[in-house]
Amino acid sequence: MKDRMEVSSNPHIRVKDSTDNIMLSVVIALMPATLFGVWNFGWYAAVLILVTVFTAVISEHIFCKICKKKSTIADMSAVVTGLLLALNLPPHFPMWMAALGSVFAIVVVKMLFGGLGQNFMNPALGARCFLMISFARYMTDFNCDAYTGATPLAAMKAGNSVNILDMVIGRTGGTIGETSMIAIVLGACFLIARGVIDLKIPGMYLLSFVTFISIFGGHGVDVSYIAANLAGGGLMLGAFFMATDYATRPITKKGQYLYGVLLGVLTGIFRLFGPGAEGVSYAIIIGNLLVPLIEKITLPKAFGKGGESV
Repeated sequence: MKDRMEVSSNPHIRVKDSTDNIMLSVVIALMPATLFGVWNFGWYAAVLILVTVFTAVISEHIFCKICKKKSTIADMSAVVTGLLLALNLPPHFPMWMAALGSVFAIVVVKMLFGGLGQNFMNPALGARCFLMISFARYMTDFNCDAYTGATPLAAMKAGNSVNILDMVIGRTGGTIGETSMIAIVLGACFLIARGVIDLKIPGMYLLSFVTFISIFGGHGVDVSYIAANLAGGGLMLGAFFMATDYATRPITKKGQYLYGVLLGVLTGIFRLFGPGAEGVSYAIIIGNLLVPLIEKITLPKAFGKGGESV
């Protein structure tokens, strides 16, 4: 009874799974994309992942010690943040910059706002955008031993043809964790089967994105064009693993549908009309900032306060 009387920040949904079990499920679900990224890009990518995860965990532990709070690293949320950040980085990104990104994600975006559940945006994406602003040249350099030249999305934006099968499998350049659509979908299916996420947000995200590019992309309902856009860049990783973040998504069902549509439209705008080929990170961050407004307009009114009786 005591736990139920405590005043706490959102989310307020109570389930049998504990936070550490949910985070462990997310880590397991990210393993296919992680292992494929290491296989695709080599040992440096593996070390880069270890650096971001370790830095994220130690940053949270040190912050708790300085603030004389109980360490929260056991909930594994810092591991998820570090792992997601690494999967959103180019395979040869400098180690010290990656470590700086982890510190920014944990200390600035997460802990300074109260810790898990009180951050106003996804920490990994906040750090990615921080690194993009600070070190744009390195964040947009995807050349490595295996792949050189433009990424598939950049090639498409320039009007060049791409190999869709390679994009689905992951035999392309890009960030460490975004290249293999198959690996990402396998992890997403695991989360859905475990009941950690559902299809409301990612489903509406992908559907609205496909609708937008079909109308405004200049190719109509071209299956090849749509498939290439779905498989390219960080869309699938963002839709299933970052847009569904419990702390930064709406809590209302209508709000989650609206949130998914908003992300799809924003991503379409950024990809089609923006200077760059990508747009997922900025779309999700803007969506995160608009979550309070989305919840305000979609929150059901209480009976007797203007709500309808059931």
